[in-house]
Amino acid sequence: MSLRYLHHAEIDLAAWDTCVTVAQASVPYAYSWWLTVTVGKWDAVVELNDATGAYNSILPLPAKWRPWGRQVYQPAFTQQLGLLTTAESQQQNLTEYLALVAGRYSRFYTQANVSNNIWQLPAGFASTERRTYLLDLAPNYATLLAGYAADYKRRLRRNQQQIQPLVVKEGETGTALVELFRLYKGGEVAELKAWHYRQLAALINALQARGLASIVEVRQPGTDNLLASALFVKHRGGLIYLFAAASPAGKQAGAPLLLLDHTIQQYAGTPGFVLDFEGGMIPSIARFFANFGATPAPYAAVALSTPQPWYMLWKP
Repeated sequence: MSLRYLHHAEIDLAAWDTCVTVAQASVPYAYSWWLTVTVGKWDAVVELNDATGAYNSILPLPAKWRPWGRQVYQPAFTQQLGLLTTAESQQQNLTEYLALVAGRYSRFYTQANVSNNIWQLPAGFASTERRTYLLDLAPNYATLLAGYAADYKRRLRRNQQQIQPLVVKEGETGTALVELFRLYKGGEVAELKAWHYRQLAALINALQARGLASIVEVRQPGTDNLLASALFVKHRGGLIYLFAAASPAGKQAGAPLLLLDHTIQQYAGTPGFVLDFEGGMIPSIARFFANFGATPAPYAAVALSTPQPWYMLWKP
């Protein structure tokens, strides 16, 4: 077994995806088709089985050129990457992989996954803690519902008591979801540009083509106006609450609560399934997730502590 730094053209995509599929941590963001949509090209450090050509572990390195040199960055719609290891891996320490990265990039930032052990980092690297919220879906729905905040349970009962209660339905495409977000949140999220929305549309198409997308909607009875919608990604480890939007009327009516409750109810009682709310750094959002009984899970963001000028880079 050997650790090797590979440029994108040197990566065996079939071996890559096999590694992602059998990795001990389920990180769908790392599949080659996901990275192709969100990044285009990426480098990597891989643990190569010299006898078979299989990848026993991988560290994705999304990279791009900037005036100050090449940099590794965290792409949009990709909460976690980090080190993915298989049962055959002989390397479990992210530090060993980062040692092969040092000196290659002027700037470096990546978000590891919740399974990564961040031990002593190589010189020049530093880590900060981020967190997401996770909900174990193995218990039955009655047990999970008992863990909701009292106010959430009241809102759900109140909706059912309405003459025309709001109902969650499956959405056919992500177009309405994306447009709802652009209409009510696009101006607040300045970092999302027009090309990000095209990227998101392509990602939704890729997920739907593989049967991995669940799009749910709540519409106003009578008018059919879209109140809220959400995209969940299905993978072998559970669900990811990837993208969501709601109108002011939808928030007032508690439509986002209904979307999440519907999904929790649908997948409750599934051993080994976890709902990743994909967020929690903003206190108000963290409280929203915690009110479903979700608990915080830390993961590390790793960066170069001192950016390197391009003329200091020497490795091919």
